[in-house]
Amino acid sequence: MGSQQHMEKMQQRQNYRNLWHTDLMRTIQRDPPYCCLSLWCAPCVSYMLRRRALYNDMSRYVCCAGYMPCSGRCGESRCPEFCLATEVFLCFANSVASTRFLLQDEFNIQTTQCDNCIIGFMFCLQQIACIFSIVAMIVGSDELSEASQILSCFSDIVYCTVCACMQTQHKIEMDKRDGKFGPQPVMAVPPVQQMSRLDQPYPPNVGYPPPSAYGQPNYPPPQAAGYPPSGYPPAGYPQGGYPPAGYPQGGYPPAGYQR
Repeated sequence: MGSQQHMEKMQQRQNYRNLWHTDLMRTIQRDPPYCCLSLWCAPCVSYMLRRRALYNDMSRYVCCAGYMPCSGRCGESRCPEFCLATEVFLCFANSVASTRFLLQDEFNIQTTQCDNCIIGFMFCLQQIACIFSIVAMIVGSDELSEASQILSCFSDIVYCTVCACMQTQHKIEMDKRDGKFGPQPVMAVPPVQQMSRLDQPYPPNVGYPPPSAYGQPNYPPPQAAGYPPSGYPPAGYPQGGYPPAGYPQGGYPPAGYQR
């Protein structure tokens, strides 16, 4: 059941709409010092990045970010710092991948095809190096054993390089999250939304003046004092009903007009 959920989560990540701020090919150009630090002190960098990904709140820490069967069963709540240190040293690859999944799920980040090819090439090269080592051990050929050692060395170089680039990519993404590339927009807290309930015939008025009491409509507005002004209507204006007396005048319509 758990593996099925993880597979569904992996497929869901392919439909994420956002991209990493920097792809793996450009991380060395974007932040060379941190890439070198990630290469030579990889476990320490993985520790710092996971802590930073959790907003320095270690009470939220779960082993491998909850993506492994052992997650939540290693006593993380009692000593999260020690558990994280154990994770980054004993399960370094899982610690890097877990931080990556954590950031992807938080910011809806998908991995580009180029990054997938680089990561896939790293895994395939490790598998091939492992197979060559097993075959060389079984056959006992010196040439094959030397070739397997060269392939294993090349696989380790690719692995360390790709992991350093991945951790630098994570660091740059969190720099973007924390507004280190520019000022973050000021987001005002929206007011509490008032919703109508079933026992209310009408929703509450938000931002509008309260309605008048029943039987006292606001329209038409009450006439102001002194209205209409004195002297109105002017002298000579017909008074009384409408039409005025004598209208229409005699002889209208004219003679000969068809009735």
